[in-house]
Amino acid sequence: MAKNLVELMADLMEAETLELVKEKIAQGVDPEEILADARTAMEVVGKRFESCEYFIPDLMMAGEILKEIADEVKPLMKKQQGAAKAGKVIIGTVAGDIHDIGKDIVTFMLDVSGFDVLDLGIDVPAETFVAKIKEFQPQVVGLSGFLTLAFDSMKNTIAAIEKAGLRDKVKIMIGGGQIDDAVRVYVGADAYGKDAVAGVQLTRKWIGA
Repeated sequence: MAKNLVELMADLMEAETLELVKEKIAQGVDPEEILADARTAMEVVGKRFESCEYFIPDLMMAGEILKEIADEVKPLMKKQQGAAKAGKVIIGTVAGDIHDIGKDIVTFMLDVSGFDVLDLGIDVPAETFVAKIKEFQPQVVGLSGFLTLAFDSMKNTIAAIEKAGLRDKVKIMIGGGQIDDAVRVYVGADAYGKDAVAGVQLTRKWIGA
């Protein structure tokens, strides 16, 4: 039996994955369905990394496949949603944490949902968030962190944003790892997203898209 899109992508079969994506597009499959499969595959990749079945190079390969899928479906999403961007979002993994698979999925989902997303990458210092907020002027800031040590970094980042007089200009969401409402209260965020879909829903709610 032929593998489905989730299996192909989770197994890092790049050429076969992209071939199937193109076939689905040609058949008129809803791009949202393709994105859902890609999201599920990335979750599988993440679990394989956590269980030491996959390593950093495998995560990088999965991220590359995700970007290539995005390149295929973005034009379709833009046709459905129109060319105008709904709003601006800054996202990054906070200082001391280098995990990015969850952040990358959220960035991907926000991008194809019509938002202008600035991804600051991993291990991002609080002062970088502050500088980029001033420069990019987003409505929403997303702080990502997988490790528990990220909680203090999130708290420090939000404190720096407040000190810079920017806190009332942005909504801040957090996500990743062991994050729950108690962590949200501790760090001072407006909300937490349990997954990429929740992150997009929060952004839409706050920006009014």
